[in-house]
Amino acid sequence: MNIGFSFEWEEDLAVEELIDSGSDTTSELVVYNDDINTFDWVIQCFTEILNHSAIQAEQLTMLVHFKGKATVKTASERILKPFKDALVDRGLSAVIERC
Repeated sequence: MNIGFSFEWEEDLAVEELIDSGSDTTSELVVYNDDINTFDWVIQCFTEILNHSAIQAEQLTMLVHFKGKATVKTASERILKPFKDALVDRGLSAVIERC
């Protein structure tokens, strides 16, 4: 795991959000429950890709499991797309929904 890369990527996204804050509508990154991925794997994906804390990742994973889906990040669609693609690449069922 490359901590420096995650920090730089997160920093770039924060700068882009400030620049584009008024140009895109807010969207939600939603993850759906499935019968394939384990709790540990989903938690790991949320911490590594979304930079959530272990506690936040665990809580979101429980919501996905018991509610069938959960919003895991909110931003513009342009900002959320790389996160969605990374989650899907790891086998999670993730979509971007407009608010």
